[in-house]
Amino acid sequence: MYQESELFQLSALQHYLFCPRQCALIHLEQIWKENRYTVEGQLMHGRADSERVEKRGNRKIVCSLMIRSLRLGVSGKADVVEFFKEDGKWVPFPVEYKRGRPKENDSDRVQLCAQAVCLEEMLGTEVPCGALFYGKQKRRLPVEFDEMLRAKTENTARAIHEMLAQGVTPAVKWTKKCERCSLLEVCMPEKTGSRCSASRYLASILST
Repeated sequence: MYQESELFQLSALQHYLFCPRQCALIHLEQIWKENRYTVEGQLMHGRADSERVEKRGNRKIVCSLMIRSLRLGVSGKADVVEFFKEDGKWVPFPVEYKRGRPKENDSDRVQLCAQAVCLEEMLGTEVPCGALFYGKQKRRLPVEFDEMLRAKTENTARAIHEMLAQGVTPAVKWTKKCERCSLLEVCMPEKTGSRCSASRYLASILST
C-alpha cells in the first residue's frame, strides 16, 4: 500500500501510455502547456465537472467524484459515476469523457480501469464495467474490466511510481504522435530525438 503523499494523479496513467517522457515532464518536472487538443479536452470535461448529484429511477448520477486507491497509489476525480441499484446494493459504473475518437492504444481504458479499482477499494464492491464517452462520436464505448486490463493498469501504475521515485525523465524519442503533444516545444524531439544526430543538432545551433 502507498502512502497519501505518494499518490499520483489518475491522468498520469494516460500520459505514460501515450509517452513516458510526456508523463515525466508533467508529473515529475511540473511542466504543462496547452494546445488545441488539451483545450478541447478541458471543455469536454467542463460539461461533466459540475459536482451535481441526481437520481433517475433506480440510477443515481454523481459528477466530479473524488476517488483514490492506496493499492495502485493514485487519486483524482471521476467525471461521472452512475450507481445502479441491484439486489438492494448500489453498483458503481464509471463514465470517462474524452475528446476525439477511441485511441489505438489502451491509455483511456487503463485510466477508466484505475477509476474502477479506486471505487472498489473505497466502497468494498465489485465494479465489472464502465464506459468511455468520445466527443467526436457522441456515444459511449462500453469497457469491461477483465483480468488483462486490470493487470496492465497495475503494471502501468507500478512503472510510473518507479519513474517518479528515480526522478529521471526518459530520453526523448521522436515518433509521429509527437506532433499532437502539447509539450512539443518543450520536449524538442525534432532537435534532440532519434531523427537528428547530436552533431547535426550542435551544427544547427552554431549556424544560427
